[in-house]
Amino acid sequence: MKGNYKFLLLALLIAFASCSFTSKTFDDPDKDKLLIQLITYVLDNGHFDPQDLNDSFSEHVFEGYLNQLDPFKRYFYASDIEEFEAYKTLLDDQIKDYDVSFFNITHERLLQRIEESKKIYAEILDKPFDFSKQESYSADYEKLTYVKNKREMKERWRQQLKFSTIANYDDAISQRDSNMETGSLPESVFSAQNEKSKNEGDKSLVELEKQARGTTKRSLDELYDFIDDRQRKDWFAVYVNAIVEEFDPHTFYFAPEDKDRFDVAISGNFEGIGARLQKRMDAIMVNEIISGGPAWRANELEVGDQILKVRQEEEEESVNVVGMRLDDAIKLIKGPKGTTVVLTLKKVDGTIEDISITRDIVELEETYAKSSTVIKDDKTFGVINLPKFYVNFENYNKRNAASDIKQEIIRLKEEGVEGLVLDLRNNGGGSLQTVVDIAGLFIEEGPIVQVKETDQPKEVLKDKDKSIIWDGPLVILVNELSASASEILAAAMQDYKRAIVIGSKQTYGKGTVQNVLDLNRLVRNNSNGDLGALKFTTQKFYRVNGGSTQLEGVKSDVIVPDRYSYIDIGEKDQENPLPWDKIDAVDYELWGNYFDYDTTIERSKARMATNEQLKLIDANAKWVKKIRDREMYSLNYDEYKKQMELNEEEAKRFEKLSEYNTNLTFNSLPYEIKLMEQDSVLKEKRNRWHQSLAKDVYIEEALNVLNDLKMTYAIKNKVANVKN
Repeated sequence: MKGNYKFLLLALLIAFASCSFTSKTFDDPDKDKLLIQLITYVLDNGHFDPQDLNDSFSEHVFEGYLNQLDPFKRYFYASDIEEFEAYKTLLDDQIKDYDVSFFNITHERLLQRIEESKKIYAEILDKPFDFSKQESYSADYEKLTYVKNKREMKERWRQQLKFSTIANYDDAISQRDSNMETGSLPESVFSAQNEKSKNEGDKSLVELEKQARGTTKRSLDELYDFIDDRQRKDWFAVYVNAIVEEFDPHTFYFAPEDKDRFDVAISGNFEGIGARLQKRMDAIMVNEIISGGPAWRANELEVGDQILKVRQEEEEESVNVVGMRLDDAIKLIKGPKGTTVVLTLKKVDGTIEDISITRDIVELEETYAKSSTVIKDDKTFGVINLPKFYVNFENYNKRNAASDIKQEIIRLKEEGVEGLVLDLRNNGGGSLQTVVDIAGLFIEEGPIVQVKETDQPKEVLKDKDKSIIWDGPLVILVNELSASASEILAAAMQDYKRAIVIGSKQTYGKGTVQNVLDLNRLVRNNSNGDLGALKFTTQKFYRVNGGSTQLEGVKSDVIVPDRYSYIDIGEKDQENPLPWDKIDAVDYELWGNYFDYDTTIERSKARMATNEQLKLIDANAKWVKKIRDREMYSLNYDEYKKQMELNEEEAKRFEKLSEYNTNLTFNSLPYEIKLMEQDSVLKEKRNRWHQSLAKDVYIEEALNVLNDLKMTYAIKNKVANVKN
């Protein structure tokens, strides 16, 4: 793609950063100042819509940053905020001067207040709560004001902790009552293992209240263990993001560890042992073994094992990871393919042992496309689920979403499918190139998406491959969380009248393109350590008909309600979104192989309007919205319990949602069936997916539409040239 002059200059600067290409140098010995210098330069020269760094910008950064540090207003005092406000309109000047004075003062004060809060919550939770007292609690944190003194601070903590504890108290009482019911059965029905449950039923309300406070305290202890692990650089990343997010919701600074996680998420693989870890207090625990990975193949590491020490194969001494930050421990455990790591484990049974694991490429199966066949009305159809548009940034020819979708379609054709459902629900996007390639699987050739940079001519990204992998009926499923690349694909297929789009009133509404820049590449002889990366918005994309998907998203041909229908989760509900606009359309040829396309849509709308399951889903979505919008809660247990029972009673009418069943049977393809003979985890995952598909009213309707399209499908390659 061609780029505008500013972005070309930036690209050249990246390429020749080690040469004397520019008089602009980035060599401040202070890492914080260097980071600000780099980021402001990149955004000023490369962002789609650079911002003026003025007093208004400063005020927004000020408010956004403090809200991120203390959203519940339980750390800072009004006097702290008053002191900070001296900087409220000066941050733009500080940013221009690479001055981090504001961050320094807020960071030091935050750490001080966090330490003070540890004593506060411990003291409060050391004493019983009186749940017979009449008082209420507001969960509308945005309307809270900062407290003026320690007495008010303690009261704020007391209310928030009491609100957390009353839920734990209710759970404890419910568990006790359940155990008492079990305990009323004849003694002969009890076994040794549920003797404890029977004894639980003897607990008094005083004991249950103490138990509830203990649960609250353990949760807070775990939270503060995470907070204590955060280093200055982690807090500084929060400040940097408060700055960059003023440009738009999708511009984001990745600290080094965050960049690694982003790469894994977008590529679906990493080099390591294939285990997910979590920190519990000072312990590094194994909480999942990734199917197919090195640890899974070795079959020695188990969920629940604690990792005590880590040693590389060429080292003699092990490193103790007890009490270490989780990110630092992961760095020691991960490593290049083919290398070996030795882990000292405390096994679930308490024994200590060393195991060796040879690292390898670990593929996250849940990231990748998967497919299934299903028979309806004596016809075989295919369903492909695509969680994201994944790609390997370093080598596009490695596994990516487009090549996988192509392979799945070929396999489905071998099974004789007569129609295809492409499920993009909850797909947040990914690689732009994979979208163009996937769209090309369904049309002969033509434009897929238009891309535009500020003050520059538009570019049209086209499918130039005349081959069509799938020319049969196609339905695309979307919802409010289908975003970015998902919207490009759905929009292109809708504009071509190649597919019928079924789903939410509109998709997410993210019509912008981001690039990820490794900031280390801008610095010559960097001695400051890893600087991380910046994801920033460089372009907007447009449909072939000229309309933007920004804010408005893609409007489904057949609109069906879902759980998100009344919740504010789209681009239009974010802070600082770029505006909607449109450009000229491009020439493209409508797909001419459906001669009853519009009638098929009308039939689907008619079915959906009378579908009782969808009516119940819509009612449930409205009820969820009401529950989410509730702000006031009683801290009197009798009133709290009454409201919970009312909620439970209302919820009963939605129990039928989970009982819905299409009576359709979904099956894996032959190649997966062979894999599942050796992989019970994969088999279980596919069984769960197939069961959810069998209960999915949207999949059922998609198959109905495919059936209708199949009835109206014609081989007709001569189509009209149109320009909308």
